Amino acid sequence: MKFLHIILLVTLGSICSHLYADDQTSSDESTIVFMRSSFVGKMIKASIYEVTNGETIFIGIMKNKKKINYKTTAGKHTFMVVGESADFMEAKIIGGKTYYSMITPRMGAWKARFSMIPIRNDGTTEFNTSSDKYKKWVKKTKESSIDKKSKMWFEKHKDKIEKKRVKYWAKWLEKSTEGKAARTLNPDDGI
Repeated sequence: MKFLHIILLVTLGSICSHLYADDQTSSDESTIVFMRSSFVGKMIKASIYEVTNGETIFIGIMKNKKKINYKTTAGKHTFMVVGESADFMEAKIIGGKTYYSMITPRMGAWKARFSMIPIRNDGTTEFNTSSDKYKKWVKKTKESSIDKKSKMWFEKHKDKIEKKRVKYWAKWLEKSTEGKAARTLNPDDGI
């Protein structure tokens, strides 16, 4: 009988430690919601990547009135949006929070260029979670995910994207401290 109690206690301990580990994992995970809602360049698509540590990870294709929920770990990250050119956004995020970024088009020489704008949680900027616009963006953008067609597109254009990443990363590094800070998701921007 004692032997069965010991087995039962060990099994319960193992189950509890797995449940606790699962809780720890989920609290270390963050979500960044990339949204796009604009009349300018609405027919032109942009592609989104995580480029932390120089590795290019394809997140998806951004069409107008769409959003992509990207799960990642807490910590420092760098994201890139590609159209005619490439632009970047840094993120210093904490686990268990959701962060938002607006993908905004601006017209380039041949097609649209895009920027990633952090949506602030303090109401101090045009893009903030307390605005009526934010509520409309969240409600009216439909979730999008990577499909087979977009994966094939990425594989076909991977080399061009890498060239843009290298070229425009050099320009990003030349930005002022204030310029980079304006394009950085901060820990307190999370909800």
